[in-house]
Amino acid sequence: MILPWLIVIPAAGAVAAWLANRVSTALCRWTALAAMGGQLALVVYAWAAHAEAWHVGGPGVPLRFAAAWIPPLHVSFLLMMDGLSLLMVALTAVLGILSVAASWRSVVRWPGLFHFNLLWSFAAITGVFLAEDLFLFYVFWEMMLIPLYLLIRIWGHERRRMASMKFFLFTQTGGLLLLGILALHFLHARATGVYTFRFPELAGTAMSPAAATWLMLAFFVAFAVKLPAFGVHTWLADAHTQAPVAGSVDLAGLVLKVGAYGMLRFVVTLFPGAAADMAPYAMALGVAGIVYGALLATAQSDLKRLVAYSSISHMGFVLLGVFSWDALAMQGTIIVIVAHGISTGALFVLVGMLHERLGTHDMRRMGGLWAAAPGIGGAAMVLALATLGLPGLGNFVGEWLVLQGTWRASPAFAAIGTVGFVLSTVYALRMVQLVFFGPPAPERQRLAGMSFRETAMMAGAIALLLWLGLYPRTFLRAGGPAVTALRDESLRRAREPRHPAPAEAAPPGEGAPP
Repeated sequence: MILPWLIVIPAAGAVAAWLANRVSTALCRWTALAAMGGQLALVVYAWAAHAEAWHVGGPGVPLRFAAAWIPPLHVSFLLMMDGLSLLMVALTAVLGILSVAASWRSVVRWPGLFHFNLLWSFAAITGVFLAEDLFLFYVFWEMMLIPLYLLIRIWGHERRRMASMKFFLFTQTGGLLLLGILALHFLHARATGVYTFRFPELAGTAMSPAAATWLMLAFFVAFAVKLPAFGVHTWLADAHTQAPVAGSVDLAGLVLKVGAYGMLRFVVTLFPGAAADMAPYAMALGVAGIVYGALLATAQSDLKRLVAYSSISHMGFVLLGVFSWDALAMQGTIIVIVAHGISTGALFVLVGMLHERLGTHDMRRMGGLWAAAPGIGGAAMVLALATLGLPGLGNFVGEWLVLQGTWRASPAFAAIGTVGFVLSTVYALRMVQLVFFGPPAPERQRLAGMSFRETAMMAGAIALLLWLGLYPRTFLRAGGPAVTALRDESLRRAREPRHPAPAEAAPPGEGAPP
């Protein structure tokens, strides 16, 4: 019964925070923080209670929950948690706490509605990471978009209308995902006579190579937009720039990770043969994103857009790691996902702290902040070093493992991917130079130092990055076996001879409609 509560707690917290705002704004905020803290406590309990199970991996899943939902449509409320889902839900809880804490002072208009939308998005994202029924997965997938749209549209900055509409239009490519799920559902019924949306059963569906390719592309494009991959990335910078701080943390830390999770969990597993054929093109998109995103980041004068474009660069390593089909690279992808979520989420919080004090994101108006606010400068320095991949911090471990694994699959793509390390050094150090060590802006007065709340947020994020960088074994032992099992099963099926799907439907079996 742990798994439903991981969704119920933030969802109930969303409603409770909305109602608590009728009493006081402070109670609303504390209620939201308590809800996300409760989710984190439950994740930690599940991690500790089943510690050995996460390390075993293989086809067995340590935690599962099943309940009937819509029997006439063969849809069930199926949840499962393996090591990969465990890390994703843990990241959701951590960034949920960070988002609520970062909004403590900045959100003054309709705080009850704000926290309702924020926590509801976390509940939906948690459902995405836990859903084993593909129809249920799609329901949670769509559920997370509406509150995010409202966060940008209502609490965003000057150009929030344009950014929210662009975000909504791009993310509606999720309709391709629904078409792919329904087509897979009926193809499976045609081949076996059994109508189901259960992911483990659909993973073995017999279909023609052409059908597999088209379905794989439907899933791939939907997840690539969320990642975002090169070519479908243009919504990201505007959404990040115009979103409130919590919205940016949610987008960079979790929504992008939904795309990465989908690539790992579904694309290579449901369509291994077609994904293997797609691998060179996906890896090319990955290195294009690494280089292009980093080049755009170096050209920015807006601090928030710089961090947004750096996300495109770092997410290129996810495509490299997944489609290299190398065990080491795919395990490195886990560290990239977690480390990027923490480091970029913390960077957006820091950008919000500067905006509260200066009223701008323009780095040309920020110079000389090290002397005025050494605490903020010190935190920014560590986060910048994490972004550029300094050994000892989590980002380096993940990206280095990805490049090592990619080298065994394609030395050329690995060599191009290393350019990302060089360019990340340029934009990270340029950011620190312009904001903290450049000439001070003449109109700026002395800044307030970090509060206890802000210090706790930065200290917690940096501690996690150090943990990831100095002892990644904790996270690799939890998520690595699950990812390796997915990879091994997909690789085995990709090497099997591919035959056209049967032309005639099999006799109806259990689960077929009357």
